[in-house]
Amino acid sequence: MTATLCLIAFGAVMVYSASSPQGVLNGGGYGTGEFFMYLLAAVIGLLAMRICERYGLNLLTERFTLLLLLGSCALLLAVLVPGIGLDVQGARRWFAAGPIEFQPSELTKLALVLYVARYLADNPRRLQRGFKPAMAPIAVVVGPACLLIAVEPDLGTTLVVFCTIVAMLIVAGMPASYLTRIGLVGVLCVGALVLVHPYEMARLTSFLHPFSQESNSGWQSAQGQLAIGSGGFSGVGLGQGVEKALWLPEAQTDFILAVIGEELGMLGILAVACLYGMIAYAGMRTARRAATRYTKLLASGLTSLILCQGILNIFVVLGIAPLTGVPLPFISYAPTNLLVMLVSVGLLMGITRPAARELRLVDKREERRATAVARDGTADPDRDRRHGGTRRAGAGGRGRASG
Repeated sequence: MTATLCLIAFGAVMVYSASSPQGVLNGGGYGTGEFFMYLLAAVIGLLAMRICERYGLNLLTERFTLLLLLGSCALLLAVLVPGIGLDVQGARRWFAAGPIEFQPSELTKLALVLYVARYLADNPRRLQRGFKPAMAPIAVVVGPACLLIAVEPDLGTTLVVFCTIVAMLIVAGMPASYLTRIGLVGVLCVGALVLVHPYEMARLTSFLHPFSQESNSGWQSAQGQLAIGSGGFSGVGLGQGVEKALWLPEAQTDFILAVIGEELGMLGILAVACLYGMIAYAGMRTARRAATRYTKLLASGLTSLILCQGILNIFVVLGIAPLTGVPLPFISYAPTNLLVMLVSVGLLMGITRPAARELRLVDKREERRATAVARDGTADPDRDRRHGGTRRAGAGGRGRASG
């Protein structure tokens, strides 16, 4: 909760900083449109997080999970229909109603995590029966969903889903030989997508030599690295960056980490990484302490969903991975993604609630015992009472025997 709230507060500041130059140049009021939409999504997301914390696990029945998965896949199909989905630079990923936009692939990510967690929890022995019996029920669901996301096209979200599912399979105990096959299939699918979409091939070549293609496909990567490099260790100062003004595309969304690097330097990037590290530690601890196999797998999947997206975005901005176009969780201006991430955190917190109640009960019993010791001067009232009863029974027994 602490790390999430810190990331949201930091994200609000950076979204305003990154979007304000465009707002001034376009006459949009210093970027307040994106800022207010971010705050609105954060408020709705925090309410959803609270509801999921209290009631989320009770709602996640098998029927609800299936309906959510079918509904999200239906939305993925609908968004591809011309005239229904919003077309932005050749990508059809959003529904739009005025300033409000909704991205169905974000909902699909969460639905797939819920489905795979339920399947792996209900069929623990199926993983040992062979590769096809183990993977078929997952492949027939995850495969078409990833294909629909990739067709939009949205290779970044497809990679996030793939890596998250692989992480869940590792937690579930899938043999290494099966994971190797899955990795090879994933590489072949990514290669096919790169060949089908020429701009993906251009992104791959520009990743290898971004400054050699700075005037075309390597422009965004080159400007992002220039922004981080100009920030140095401590940055040029909050709000003082220049790359976000007409130089760095998507400064408030996919490349907001470059704005952080320029204005707050490497210290700002390290602070963001530490907050994600807190979420990773808390999520893995929650998974380890969860009471059932389903909640263990669910906690692992939700934590992996957040981390896979965050790591991929950081790698892209730093030039370690090709350009994919995924937002930085909790910080980028991406209202649908922010809602889904906060729901994921709410479910994680809901998994910890039973353990927290048990700990509070134990603490209260210990507190009552300490109070009794201080008042009566006995070492342990319960133990003394048990021992006293045993002595009385023993004395009674000897009396009956002597009689």
